[in-house]
Amino acid sequence: MNSKSKIRILIADDHQLFREGIKRIINLEEDMEVIAECSDGQGILNQYHGVTLDVILMDINMPNMNGVEATRKVKEIFPKSKVIILSIHDDEGYVFETLRAGASGYLLKDMEAETLIQAIRSVAKGNAYIHPQVTGKVIEEYRRLSNKELHGSQHESVFIDKSLDWRLILTPREIEVLQLLAEGNSNRQIGEKLFISEKTVKNHVSSILQKMNVQDRTQAVITAIKNGWVHIS
Repeated sequence: MNSKSKIRILIADDHQLFREGIKRIINLEEDMEVIAECSDGQGILNQYHGVTLDVILMDINMPNMNGVEATRKVKEIFPKSKVIILSIHDDEGYVFETLRAGASGYLLKDMEAETLIQAIRSVAKGNAYIHPQVTGKVIEEYRRLSNKELHGSQHESVFIDKSLDWRLILTPREIEVLQLLAEGNSNRQIGEKLFISEKTVKNHVSSILQKMNVQDRTQAVITAIKNGWVHIS
């Protein structure tokens, strides 16, 4: 693949060994490459102004300037660049804070290599990506805030037509997959629980997104919860 068509990535993390590990995983992919790295948010602003960056992988806890503050400033300087936060925190509060700052993705540092690559590709295309382990907490908090905001109002535009039955839209298998997505399972975990291949899971997810007319897994789960198709305990 021509280098100009590759996803150009910068890694900002104060742990060199972690950066090296991430870079090694990314550079194995034909459609992406790490073109720069630094140890803090200030380094991005000082060293790479004018550089074309597609995706910035940024640690949330860095010296001099943390990931949230750095994301705000980075989005001002690199408005077209997408930021994915790397964190050890699975608290939904961190996720909302980084998304408000302009991040497009949130990953836990104990992620699998496949999750990292999937997140980079998804975010580079303009979608959002939240680590499957965190999704359930984020959706629950989103639902709580949405219910509070919409209580007593007539903002029905955020819902699919209430007269629709999910069984007329999704197959029984797809609703099983959707429920497991809402519970925060990765494609691999869904495959293991349903005794199907990971490739089959991916096909089901693609079909779900297309039928529900949403861009990513998070939007699908939010819509499903609002319409009572899945439940988070």
